Amino acid sequence: MAFDRRLLEALSNARGIPGQEDAVRSLLQEALAPVADALHTDSLGNLFVHRTAEGQTVDPPLRVMIAAHMDEVGGMVLKVNEDGTVKFRNVGGLDPRILPGKRVRIGPQGIPGVVLVRPIHLERKDRDRVPPIQELVIDTGGAQGIRPGDMITFDTRFEPLGSLWKGKAFDDRVGCAVLAALLQRRYPCEVVGVFTVQEEIGLRGARVAAYTVAPHVALVLEGTIADDLPKDRDASPVTQVGRGPALSLMDRSASLDRRLVALLVETARAHGIPYQFKEPGRGGTDAGAIHLAREGVPSAVVSVPCRYIHAPASLLHPQDVAHTLALMTKALERLGQEDPRRWRTRSIHPQPPSE
Repeated sequence: MAFDRRLLEALSNARGIPGQEDAVRSLLQEALAPVADALHTDSLGNLFVHRTAEGQTVDPPLRVMIAAHMDEVGGMVLKVNEDGTVKFRNVGGLDPRILPGKRVRIGPQGIPGVVLVRPIHLERKDRDRVPPIQELVIDTGGAQGIRPGDMITFDTRFEPLGSLWKGKAFDDRVGCAVLAALLQRRYPCEVVGVFTVQEEIGLRGARVAAYTVAPHVALVLEGTIADDLPKDRDASPVTQVGRGPALSLMDRSASLDRRLVALLVETARAHGIPYQFKEPGRGGTDAGAIHLAREGVPSAVVSVPCRYIHAPASLLHPQDVAHTLALMTKALERLGQEDPRRWRTRSIHPQPPSE
């Protein structure tokens, strides 16, 4: 199964903050409509792609939900000032340190602009101070047609950078691209791929989607933190680029199901697929909402390490993408042999007899 780099490029270049994921969803609908057994959206904008089981040994087959979120961090227009500059707020986790001087696109027309900050030449006291987003504005050169509520995204185009790929919104357009590749074929389990909305502002789409799908187990695909460059102090990186997909044990949103994690590790080892563990306690994913749906859903997270997520440009290694796709493919083949009842309950060990 080949990974479609062109789809990742299109997804990365597409614009879609939480609640305005239409362009991303359209690309995925076009790519997956020819292979989907069923395809629909819900009232929030989640995109569901169903693939029925083939060659399963268990009847009924295990139902696996695989989630990847379509939205990206960005901003929203609050007002257009009298001087033509644009006041804005963040939508999702934006670091104000990286905003001054950055090029952005505004509104459905993608009007270009530059984030402004007072020059350090004017006030010495401003040189060592990070201005909050509330003090920043965007200069569009007096462009017309900008309205409150318009989306703001970074103006970054996908391109190769040495041995890596550079682009915006790899969190989580790389997860979307891997999921789209997985859905090109069938597995011995029922697969419902869900491209979720509004992850960056509280895992909202995943909460609704998991209730709808009612899966036996769930796997979440993400683009995650890679802080593997040299540091001033000795510290373990969250993940490392080029070391394979990262498996989560726990993050701020969930403690992941150890049975599923073990299955992923055993699968990787059996097929010689490199993998790593993400440093526990970092970040959060759609698994935080999915694992709480209905009576509870055993969940795991598989992530592609990306440098500089939530920034104008991120970097990832193509081999990490390929290994993530390989691991997920083999794991789904293995899950197809699983009895759904195993995942509905936890075994209860009997108490030892009293003396």
